[in-house]
Amino acid sequence: MTGPLDGVLVVDLTRALAGPHAGMMLGDLGARVIKVENPGSGDDTRGWGPPFLHPEGAERESTYFLSTNRNKESVTLDLKDDGDKELLRELVRRADVLLENFRPGTLDRLSFGTDVLEQLNPRLVTLSISGFGHDGPEGGRAGYDQIAQGEGGLMSLTGSGPDDPQRVGVPIADLLAGMYGAYGVLAALHERQRTGRGQVVRTSLLAAIVGVHAFQGTRWTVAGEVGRAQGNHHPSIAPYGLFHCKGGSVQLSCGSEGLWRRLCTEFGLDADAPGLATNGERVAHRDQVVELLERAFVDLTPEELLARLAGAGIPAGKVRTLDEVYTWDQTLSQGLLVDVEHETLGRLQLPGPPLRFFAPGPDGESETTRRDHAAPPVLGSSNEAIRAWLSS
Repeated sequence: MTGPLDGVLVVDLTRALAGPHAGMMLGDLGARVIKVENPGSGDDTRGWGPPFLHPEGAERESTYFLSTNRNKESVTLDLKDDGDKELLRELVRRADVLLENFRPGTLDRLSFGTDVLEQLNPRLVTLSISGFGHDGPEGGRAGYDQIAQGEGGLMSLTGSGPDDPQRVGVPIADLLAGMYGAYGVLAALHERQRTGRGQVVRTSLLAAIVGVHAFQGTRWTVAGEVGRAQGNHHPSIAPYGLFHCKGGSVQLSCGSEGLWRRLCTEFGLDADAPGLATNGERVAHRDQVVELLERAFVDLTPEELLARLAGAGIPAGKVRTLDEVYTWDQTLSQGLLVDVEHETLGRLQLPGPPLRFFAPGPDGESETTRRDHAAPPVLGSSNEAIRAWLSS
């Protein structure tokens, strides 16, 4: 159960979040990921906090760094030093994949441009992540997640209303760019089996945000409507969103007319009342729908309301805090928490990978998901081992 990428070597030159997230995804799938960090300081996220573990000691570790660097080794190289550059060249010669998220042009200045990498290793797949793209009129801009969320239109769709743009509560542009990047790497590795040659895969924080516009994108490109933030209710389906009840709230979704009629039957409402008979009418009269349902829910606690919705077959759920998520039996059943042994911090629980693998057999499925995850590395902890391996 080593993972489907067992035997693939990834050299990870990235820092912060987008590139490291891509590297962690590949490591979760069984690749050997060697993280190259600056001597002394390491990845930027080693200093991002609080919170830190052992904040006052030499063994200080950032929980931010721990979130995105499991299943990696760490080696420190000064890419302005000729000797360390030669070590990187040797890593590139042996690698299957190189990850980098420098600003466009930086690798060329370090003498590791695309032409050099191709000469060192024609089979190398390079993932290059930038802020706004590697070319175009603003291709050289530095990329930071919240700026990309705003520039890419996501913040205009998020918030209580059009005058209240909000960032998503996690660095979603970085995470999506890492996910798209890992997906591109896998496609390039697959194509390499046919051609025998590697290639460069490029994505950006901007591309990642635009890539998930989904129906909001075609709402503009096809219908000419500009979507705006409208809080916790869906712009194209009603009722679909968060509804207040006695002492709390619940979320529910009526994605079909059948579900709407079940909901109305359960709570004694007229499904065919003027302005409510079809989804289009309900979207146009959303405030009326919300007011109608919240009147029907006013005397029910969240638990009572969820029980009735479940009995009627209406998709619904609560809004959990993160401590509730990580102690929820369903979360635990999906392998979304993993235990690791950290070199200085001891035993840790980390959020786990979101993929599981199963092999069919005569007696049914057997799970082949990787179970033995490695803790995020201490800075330079693999220096001696990797240097010895490269010199062998």
